[in-house]
Amino acid sequence: MKDMVPQFFLSMKHYTKEQFVKDFISGIIVAIIALPLSIALALASGVTPEQGLYTAIVAGFVISLLGGSKVQIAGPTAAFASIVAGIVIKNGMDGLALATIMAGIILILMGLLRLGSLIRFIPYTITTGFTTGIAVTIFIGQIKDFLGLTFQEAPVETMEKLKQVILCFNTLNPMTLVTGLAALMILIVWPKFFKKIPPSLIAVIVTALAVRLFKLPVNTIGDLYTISSDLPSFHLPEFSFAMAMKVLPDAATIAVLAAVESLLSCVVADGMAGSRHNSNMELVAQGVGNTCSALFGGIPATGAIARTAANIKNGGRTPVSGMVHAGLLLLILILLMPYAALIPMPAIAAILFMVAYNMSEWREFVSIVKTAPKSDWFVLLVTFGLTVAFDLVVAIGIGLVFASMLFMKRMADVADVSGWRYLEDQKETQDKDPIDLKPVPGHVSVFEVNGPMFFGAADKISKVVLEEGKRVLILRMRSVPAMDATALKSLQKLHQNLKKKNVIMVLSHVNEQPMSIMEKAGFTDVIGKENIAGCIDDALLRAAGL
Repeated sequence: MKDMVPQFFLSMKHYTKEQFVKDFISGIIVAIIALPLSIALALASGVTPEQGLYTAIVAGFVISLLGGSKVQIAGPTAAFASIVAGIVIKNGMDGLALATIMAGIILILMGLLRLGSLIRFIPYTITTGFTTGIAVTIFIGQIKDFLGLTFQEAPVETMEKLKQVILCFNTLNPMTLVTGLAALMILIVWPKFFKKIPPSLIAVIVTALAVRLFKLPVNTIGDLYTISSDLPSFHLPEFSFAMAMKVLPDAATIAVLAAVESLLSCVVADGMAGSRHNSNMELVAQGVGNTCSALFGGIPATGAIARTAANIKNGGRTPVSGMVHAGLLLLILILLMPYAALIPMPAIAAILFMVAYNMSEWREFVSIVKTAPKSDWFVLLVTFGLTVAFDLVVAIGIGLVFASMLFMKRMADVADVSGWRYLEDQKETQDKDPIDLKPVPGHVSVFEVNGPMFFGAADKISKVVLEEGKRVLILRMRSVPAMDATALKSLQKLHQNLKKKNVIMVLSHVNEQPMSIMEKAGFTDVIGKENIAGCIDDALLRAAGL
């Protein structure tokens, strides 16, 4: 547990006044960026605006305090929007809180069990597929508010929402569309001229003023939601075993997604700030942060790449900036939250359109489709399609199954068992470019085993067929890095068949992992340790004397 120390405490050892000033300024800027995003993402998640701020305040502070990264900024992110909305509709706020707490516990266990490095085993095609899928889901979910449509039903699934958009397109509100387009233009054009002030803040202020002053027939947050400036209060959700089992798949999805997104954000941050994060401590912090968020009325949180990047660019270099960001949002909640009721819904939709575009990774998506092997873009498209058509749980599960199967096929294709070309054969063919082969006694046959020997490639051991008169078989295994129980079983079967024919098996250059498997199974005693040679020269010498 010695390495499980939060970066905050490590940073305090050599903290300076100058760095505090930089962290403080950066924290204020990040809070201004996080304010409209937290509200927008809360609405996209089907919860009230203040719950987005609760998440940014509670989870943002806790994760900065306990995190494994010096510069990570945590809060609500777009990745969770569709998941949270689905859980709220199916199981209510208590169901969401329970799922988030369970996800927090899973994250803590992942960190304590040192599973931070295992996240890299999730293929890039899957993360790109579901990230782009989430972006499309968010985009479709905001078309209604951007156009001011009146739906006949209240759909939950993305494809049902798209169907309602088509059916109800005739209810379009022109002034809502104009307001949304104005907000979108500000979001696109403002950053080209002004870098310091976030465009989302300008967009909500300008459109709110326009709707208020000109009394435009445009829905605002206050028209659809009751705004509260109450402080986050402790609430323990109702617990039942049945509900826990019901939300367990959602909890697992939240945990995996929080782990993947937060650690990806840490990697990006390390590259920008020249720092190095502790992945296991970060997972523990994410777990504690999500648990606290749920207990104080918030929603799932994770590291936010855009806010983390803004923190680094503005001079934040310690967790203090993240804690300042959370503190300022708390003041805004107390003093300014009632004014959030004036923000037009199309402005929120426009902000989420930009969020969806920025997170979509469409360039990487297109690049994989154009340049990657067919198996990779097949996994990408399957994960993307399932994320949009169904949900993230199904997409990640099936995507991992397909990716694993295709990986095993690739490994099986690489693995091979082939017979040697002997020196006397080379002389007979009179090859002008002879290869350096060792002389092999006439009663000996040598086969080279290449690649990992696992259940997908175990049948290739059956390729070993001896010619008449051969009394010793040498299996050269220097290119076998790993072996599983199925491959060992095939090797044992080959040994038994050879024994019936009075043929002796000699193994050459067995690597550490295969040797360990053989020793544990007792195969080294069966074959005889004298028949296990360290190199091909020793194996040929042993075979010559048999």
